[in-house]
Amino acid sequence: MHPGKEGVLGQLFGPVMTTDAMAAVTSDRSWLKAMLEFEAALAEVEAGAGLVPSTVVGPIGQCCLDYDDFDILALGRAGRMSANPAVALVAELRRRLPAEAARWVHFGATSQDVVDTAMMLVLRSALDLVLADLSRAAAAAADLAARYRCTPMVARTLLRHALPTTFGRKAAGWLVPLLEAASALQRIRHDRLAVQLGGPSGTLPGLGPGGPRLGDQLASRLGLVAPVIPWHTDRTRVVEAGAALVVAAGTAGKIALDVALLMQDEVSEAAEPAQPGRGGSSSMPHKRNPAMSAGAGAAWRMAQGLYAVLLAAMAQEHERAAGAWQAEAETLSELCRAAGGAVSVTADILAGLEVDEERMAVNLQLARPALGSSEGGTGNAEQFVDRALAFYRGGNWGVGGHD
Repeated sequence: MHPGKEGVLGQLFGPVMTTDAMAAVTSDRSWLKAMLEFEAALAEVEAGAGLVPSTVVGPIGQCCLDYDDFDILALGRAGRMSANPAVALVAELRRRLPAEAARWVHFGATSQDVVDTAMMLVLRSALDLVLADLSRAAAAAADLAARYRCTPMVARTLLRHALPTTFGRKAAGWLVPLLEAASALQRIRHDRLAVQLGGPSGTLPGLGPGGPRLGDQLASRLGLVAPVIPWHTDRTRVVEAGAALVVAAGTAGKIALDVALLMQDEVSEAAEPAQPGRGGSSSMPHKRNPAMSAGAGAAWRMAQGLYAVLLAAMAQEHERAAGAWQAEAETLSELCRAAGGAVSVTADILAGLEVDEERMAVNLQLARPALGSSEGGTGNAEQFVDRALAFYRGGNWGVGGHD
């Protein structure tokens, strides 16, 4: 989202696919703030180790706090010269600082250290939002499972009528994968977001024998994990984060698709929460389209392609890559927006889902002649609902227990 003479990017179609909160934490301004946070923290830990004068910490820190004063578009355009904006950012910092402080800013680090660490900080904020929405979605799905535990309906396999189930069992089938997606993201959030400090070739030659310990201190200062060694061309953690995000988006996409199918006129067993203007048609005012489900489905489809970029960037040359890590930053931001959008709107759908038990009963009765004998009723549907709810209330899935 770069303001300039050409206009503003991402503000016409972008809001359809994500939330305002997610757009904010993955914005260029948030990236810049995270990059400057790295530079300020680096100066602090280096001063503590006696590698830079303590007198430069204040000026560098203050300069890094003034992130609103930086021209993001100018930094991005200058970044074309080095294939990333960190070089231009460091040059701008040095221009703004007194000579004594300017010579010590970014000491011993390389541009990828700045971008990778900023990526982890941005990702942390984004994951917190997705986890909160997954928790909302799970709470709503659990409520639906408990409320409609014994409500019979016809199951559908290969888009055709199958044996009876309960709507509670369908909701339980939404609940468990939501919890598992949350568990995977929680692991990434707590165990895999690591600082990056390796210097030009991953050996920190300018920081002396205390370089590795300095990296540990920087991680502690920023609230990130301290990696065993710098990970410039080991992109496992980036791909893992992308995979967990795309699974969350896919889980949301599946639920949204189910709701859209349940809203079909010939089914009409459930509907998205009604709101004036929602689901309207530009040519058929009488229609109530599954607009929320369509938005979640679109975001899920975007997420798939974005993850493919991260996966393709995983194989990188030697100690620093030419073109692979440079493709990750904007891609991961867009993936966070897509996954966050899909999960958030799905949580809203589930929280206000309108369920028509009478229509479920009618459809089940209409389906019975084709189903033949179904003496088993809804089978073990209620038991599976109970198991799903116990799993949810146990809190072992990573986000915490619920009453």
